[in-house]
Amino acid sequence: MRILVIGAGATGGYFGGRLLESGQDVSFLVRERRAAQLAEHGLVIRSSFGDATLPHPPTVQAGELREAFDLILLSCKAYHLPQVIEDMAPAVGPHTAILPVLNGMRHLDLLDARFGAARVLGGQCVIAATLDAQGNVRHLNQSHSVTFGERDGSRSERAERVLESMSKAKFEPRLSTTILQDMWDKWVFLASLAGITCLMRAPVGDIVAAPGGEQATLQLLDDCRRVAAHNGHEPGEAVLARARGVLTEKGSALSASMMRDLEQGGPIEANHVVGDLLERSGASAGELGMLRTAYAHLKAYEVRRSRGS
Repeated sequence: MRILVIGAGATGGYFGGRLLESGQDVSFLVRERRAAQLAEHGLVIRSSFGDATLPHPPTVQAGELREAFDLILLSCKAYHLPQVIEDMAPAVGPHTAILPVLNGMRHLDLLDARFGAARVLGGQCVIAATLDAQGNVRHLNQSHSVTFGERDGSRSERAERVLESMSKAKFEPRLSTTILQDMWDKWVFLASLAGITCLMRAPVGDIVAAPGGEQATLQLLDDCRRVAAHNGHEPGEAVLARARGVLTEKGSALSASMMRDLEQGGPIEANHVVGDLLERSGASAGELGMLRTAYAHLKAYEVRRSRGS
């Protein structure tokens, strides 16, 4: 299976690097600067599951793609997606499977519109990773999974082929027949975590230690749950119980990567992670007070950032 990984940042670099390490035919679609960095230093992964240094990983830049790939692993930031779609288009053939691991759901609409829903799998990943100053991928936690599947719930031949290709790599692949529910479950949790930690500018433990902090967190989680329920994907009680436990853990240093991006003055996925929930909320939008407040906060930051630049 010929695999094109979009980007070689923290997420794409980790999962793509693990696939390359396992002997898969992997190429990375990267910008010129990252291509030069990889050519000089290789793709370096630092992880408790085993370090890896992959010299001269195959790279290609936009405009150089000439033929279709069997699988495209898509892990870019949501605000880069429109340009990425155009860049990767020459690599999409009649039998190409596109596996996005972005958060939320809006990317599925964009990919479906450009390439057709039949080519687009559902997918998500769970990992905490970052690029250090030298461009090395640093894996920060004990999770490194990719879950994917056909959005109609079938167990297709192409999904089985993807699973087979990933099975030898040093991460956890999972073929799911409930991938849309899996994605909604993660979205509800992530939007709650991002919304509350950005709104309060604090990690979970500090928020719940503040007067009213736990109540605000649980109200935001319930707002997100209500949107999922409106769309036919309400998380089960076990999923919600886990989310409540993580979001109200005393002393927890957990915060969303969006909060770190915001504090560093960078772009954020406000529309894709939080705003799109409101777009899908239907008639109940006016009742989602915490979700609307969190979104207003993120958009005010974007306005201020735009004015400053």
